[in-house]
Amino acid sequence: MLPDEPTDDLHKPLGQTRKKKKPFVLPIRWVARTLATALSLSVAVLGGWILFVDDPYGGEPAVVISAATAAPQTKTAAESPAPAKPNAPSVEAEKKTVTIIDGSTGKRQEVNVNQQSAPPLSEPAQKKSELNGDGNPDALIDPRVVDTSRHGPIPKIGGDGARPANIYARPVKPQASRADQPRIAIVIEGLGISANGTAEALAKLPAPVTFAFVPYGIDIDRWVARARGENHEVLLQVGMEPFDYPDNDPGPQTLLASLPAEQNIDRLHWFLARFAGYVGVTSLMGARFAATDSALSPVIREIGKRGLIWFDDGTSPRSAAAQVSGAANVAFAKADTVIDAVPTAAAIDDALSRLEAIAKSRGIAVGAASALPITITRIAEWTKAADARGILLVPISMAANRAKTGS
Repeated sequence: MLPDEPTDDLHKPLGQTRKKKKPFVLPIRWVARTLATALSLSVAVLGGWILFVDDPYGGEPAVVISAATAAPQTKTAAESPAPAKPNAPSVEAEKKTVTIIDGSTGKRQEVNVNQQSAPPLSEPAQKKSELNGDGNPDALIDPRVVDTSRHGPIPKIGGDGARPANIYARPVKPQASRADQPRIAIVIEGLGISANGTAEALAKLPAPVTFAFVPYGIDIDRWVARARGENHEVLLQVGMEPFDYPDNDPGPQTLLASLPAEQNIDRLHWFLARFAGYVGVTSLMGARFAATDSALSPVIREIGKRGLIWFDDGTSPRSAAAQVSGAANVAFAKADTVIDAVPTAAAIDDALSRLEAIAKSRGIAVGAASALPITITRIAEWTKAADARGILLVPISMAANRAKTGS
């Protein structure tokens, strides 16, 4: 307060009141405009980065690995390895895991897909293969039973009546003193996809066990030739429509209940041309297809016309294969038991015991199983003692009923 300044408004001189300073207030409109400008600039910078900056990794994590390369060494002609065959599949290959789901039972099978060639035969198997001629995929393929198709060679009944089911069979001769002993045939399905699983089956299971191959595997001809070289009978698995198709898809060229018969026969020929030397055909999945009489009948009749066996693995309770095969006079066999329907050691052992009981009661029994490691191990253990228990292990051709001549 200034000295002698009047303290009341009545005595203050007019026009002498001091002006008070107004407080600074930041305009809201200016703030909003600044923020909008900054945001627009950020968007423009980001857009420019996306459009003009080359980022080959696309934001993915990257790992940089240093690879030390040794200086090339000079080798003599004697030390140099033989040149690789063109287009030969690499032995060191990527391992993948696929899940195979049975369309009728829902059973899942995890399979390690090792994309590699079939390993060479063991020394005893190599000698056997040389004697049989089966070291070569084309060896012992009888030209009498080979037909042509637009997909490649397929089986047929020879002009002299020779049937592939007989030509490629590997019958087991029982001892004369035990001619009436009970017989069991076992079919292992799903081979040819996993190199490890197929090699394990070949290493552990005896020759009378029949091998069914899925024709989508790498180097399938060699796997089949090796199996035949070790005296296993072979079946071809044909992809057929399951109930939940296409969510559950067997693979390329699957036979479908909705297709006309001519198209399904053409697809069947594609499967028949994948490899040679098999005694018969069985399905890969196919619960819907097997239950559709109008779709299944032309296919089974075609199988019979080509001198092959039809094998029903017993996984589809609604399958019409038995009735259709009987009506069409086609050689036929059906599994009495799915050995690894429950894939545990105890359940597999129980299924094998049931097979023994059926064989002793009826004279012969047939079991089907997948190529799971636990399945192969338990069946291998069972086969070691089967003969001691009076059981004769036979291939599927010895369990199939025979088609009448002239069919």
